[in-house]
Amino acid sequence: MSRPVWLIAGMVAIVASVLLLPLIGSADISLARAWAGTSPDKEIVFDIRLPRVLLGLLAGGALSVAGVMCQALLRDALATPYTLGVASGASLGAVAAICLGWGEAGQFNGVWLAGFAGAAIAVVGVVGLASDGGRLSSFTLLLAGVTLNSICLALILFLQSVSSFGKSLTIVRWLMGGIDTVEYSTLVWLAVLLLPVVGFVLLRARDWNLLAVGEDWAAARGVPAQRMIWSGYFAISVLTGLVTALTGPIGFVGLIVPHALRLKLGADHRVLLPASFLYGAAFLAVSDTAARIILAPAEIPVGVLTALLGGPFFILLLRSKRRSTWL
Repeated sequence: MSRPVWLIAGMVAIVASVLLLPLIGSADISLARAWAGTSPDKEIVFDIRLPRVLLGLLAGGALSVAGVMCQALLRDALATPYTLGVASGASLGAVAAICLGWGEAGQFNGVWLAGFAGAAIAVVGVVGLASDGGRLSSFTLLLAGVTLNSICLALILFLQSVSSFGKSLTIVRWLMGGIDTVEYSTLVWLAVLLLPVVGFVLLRARDWNLLAVGEDWAAARGVPAQRMIWSGYFAISVLTGLVTALTGPIGFVGLIVPHALRLKLGADHRVLLPASFLYGAAFLAVSDTAARIILAPAEIPVGVLTALLGGPFFILLLRSKRRSTWL
């Protein structure tokens, strides 16, 4: 398929996800009864399943775009949105809020605010360690991210060990990563915060193309390299932090989708970024639907399912001798 056809197919996948996925589940429902306002069909479709699908679309699209950015700026096909320690910082903040009883996970409340604050602090710390005279070292950035991940994980385990039994179970469930039913107001706020950042990233696709080759190459062609690098890492942090603070850490979405699309579409970010947003959104929404029905009426946290899918994919990438072509 040509590149425009891939983008059109991605849009169709989004529309199909919104229309079809809310109808799939263990409960037998009728769309006609739901539209007519008949209970419980109306509540199941419009109050439970549809908000969950929409949250999956927003989260999957954001994580995929963050993955593309990570791989471009670090020039590493195995880089993910969690490489910089953003998810670990968000997880630590959310776990601390759960221990303090600041609200329930999965809503815009104290847990979400603490999670996003943890992500912001993690970004400031990692970037501060990696910056040298206003310039960022990708190698130092990776090392700082790995170190921060270890520290945050240790603190999370400590908080879980000293929390009550009920809070400990809540922490474990949250750390698995999950798409849960949320209020429509939560979806509106999430979209308002995420979509402008995604729009900025898409509009500067040409600059990411040049930066993916190298800073000197980009600077020689008129791109303010350091300013764009800082902007790119800020965008990665916001996209990953907002999603992780709300859903918990959902891994491998930012690795599987961008890399698979890069093999098909090439490394032109003018196409790769919008395609990653569309297909990443559909991928996570479909994965969450599968997680709902595989062991119905029990549910598998979607973070577990994406890890089971992404783990073998990651191993294949490590073993592959194919050299990634960035431009």
